Amino acid sequence: MEPALYLIPVTLGDTPHSQVLPDYNTGIIRNIKFFIVEDLRSARRFLKKVDRDINIDELTFFAMGKHASSEAFASYLRPLEQGMPVGVISEAGCPAVADPGADVVAIAQRKGLRVIPLVGPSSMILAVMASGFNGQSFAFNGYLPIDPAERAKRIKMLEQRVYSEHQTQLFIETPYRNAKMFEEVLRACRPQTRLCVAAGITCKEEYIKTRTVQEWKKHPLPDLSKVPAIFLIYK
Repeated sequence: MEPALYLIPVTLGDTPHSQVLPDYNTGIIRNIKFFIVEDLRSARRFLKKVDRDINIDELTFFAMGKHASSEAFASYLRPLEQGMPVGVISEAGCPAVADPGADVVAIAQRKGLRVIPLVGPSSMILAVMASGFNGQSFAFNGYLPIDPAERAKRIKMLEQRVYSEHQTQLFIETPYRNAKMFEEVLRACRPQTRLCVAAGITCKEEYIKTRTVQEWKKHPLPDLSKVPAIFLIYK
């Protein structure tokens, strides 16, 4: 197998891996002994789901953590520099997209090392696909400010970008604050602005709905307090 930094997608929830990940990925994973991971426990659990015969004790894991330095990330790539493949595993979805794995990939690129992204689910891309919004130009804005005034200001700014740049705007919130985010978007945006809520993507509880702000106000809001969700706005 070609020595490279393999970016290994994982499921977005408890969805069976065979439902969203190709068999090709499994063959790659079986041949990797070094993994750079966001969370050690979930990475181990994912690998055993992919192939229960994988011997976890024979593998070496490097945890990215919240405070890892660029020097630490560079050291994680030493096996690759010595000719051995290395995998990157995130908590959910695709590594290096709204994810600390991007820092590892940046170092690999600077060092001229081969980087190979594998196919898997990206909640952002799937949300754009299902929203009916502009898929030619869109921006993911991550988490918005926690302060209510700053958040309302930020939502209005993103809405203005929708109308001035014709660009779909995406943002997320911690599940337990989804309801508050939902309410604040409905308060801040124009009645004709369309809002798509994409929650639990690929999972049993999947909920994807697009309505205008005015239409949303006429319906009971779904309970998203325990479900990862992406909010999208467009004109």
